[in-house]
Amino acid sequence: MIEENVILVNETDEPIGLMPKMEAHEKALLHRAFSVFVMNAKGETMLQQRAKDKYHSPLLWTNTCCSHQREGESNIDAGKRRLMEEMGFTTELKELFSFIYKAPFDNGLTEHEFDHVMVGHFENKPNINPEEVADWKWMHPMDIKTDISENPENYTAWFKIIFERFFNYITENTPVQ
Repeated sequence: MIEENVILVNETDEPIGLMPKMEAHEKALLHRAFSVFVMNAKGETMLQQRAKDKYHSPLLWTNTCCSHQREGESNIDAGKRRLMEEMGFTTELKELFSFIYKAPFDNGLTEHEFDHVMVGHFENKPNINPEEVADWKWMHPMDIKTDISENPENYTAWFKIIFERFFNYITENTPVQ
């Protein structure tokens, strides 16, 4: 399997080059990424548990899906592509906000990403890809917030960072049920 490139960017999200994904994570270089949160009519967020064979953060809970845009791919198209690849469905997505974060891992890799956070809505059961996802569940954002504070070891490093911003965004922009 050919390793995918990530889009290296500057701090204003302007592309400055391409690099193999693993090399960018080894060197902790800033690159473009996205995070998708899918919600249902009850106001719950779909979480996924990463597959046990993932090269980092296996079996940890995280947002519905996340990955990296491909060269020439819009943020929304990338989000829809990865949602289908990981969760087996697609839905309309809306970009909410973007920000830069850095999250080092125990294995020497670092996520240093210009992250575009998107939301979509879905009411059905996903058809998860077992190579990517071990399990999934719906959780209310307030319950996620509580569980992260009580059991932070159960969640990916980036999710804890991104969820805080997502929670603040939805709290300020829509009533949390």
